[in-house]
Amino acid sequence: MTIDPLLLLQAYAIGVFPMSDDREAEEVYWVEPKRRAILPLDAFHMSHSLSKTLRRDQFRVTANRNFAGIVALCAQAAPDRPSTWINGPIEQSYRQLHAHGFAHSIEVWEGEELVGGLYGVSLGRAFFGESMVSRRTDASKVALAWLVARLRFAGFTLLDCQFMTEHLRSLGAAEIAQRDYLQLLGAAVGGVPLGAGSGVLSVGAGVAAELAFAPLARDAVTGSPLPPILTDAGPLSGHAIAQLLTHTS
Repeated sequence: MTIDPLLLLQAYAIGVFPMSDDREAEEVYWVEPKRRAILPLDAFHMSHSLSKTLRRDQFRVTANRNFAGIVALCAQAAPDRPSTWINGPIEQSYRQLHAHGFAHSIEVWEGEELVGGLYGVSLGRAFFGESMVSRRTDASKVALAWLVARLRFAGFTLLDCQFMTEHLRSLGAAEIAQRDYLQLLGAAVGGVPLGAGSGVLSVGAGVAAELAFAPLARDAVTGSPLPPILTDAGPLSGHAIAQLLTHTS
């Protein structure tokens, strides 16, 4: 059974999210970590090699073009993770949430092949990262760099990474107490009318999510010779992403 979309959003609003034990598991349980990993949007660590990859526009980056494909890729077993926590009910639940405009994907392409990316949930000015995947060197880092830059441009205040890993720590993530996390969360989602019941689903994720993801979801994504802060749509090329993050990290 899938998770009701409104219940899923209400869970995120109080700091809780679903997981399962295995890809083939049938049951879903709720998690509330005592220590929470977040990535401060002004603290993304841009390595020299990642900056070069971004500036070369080695990959094509889009948003919400293939949400189902990214979730399926994240759910696949790989040599570095023989099993994942994304079971069938969770996969279907997030596809439903995506249909309502609250779940988003960043896709990284090499030609016409999907080689990496990430997905998560937006609510108010918070983005809850769920999973990221890489089938080429630096593909997931490229996706995260684009995500951070787009969230900064759109006025988001919280990027939740759930659990700390050394990979996330190397990119600038920090671990904080649940109490401190809930304060950041409350400020980020305070304006979302979740008390209105299912009506919130028809409203969509709001202006911040539209600013962050809509420009990357269009048919053509082109760069601009102007600095990112001077363009109406914000940074839309790897060079602009690298420039923005280098100047603010």
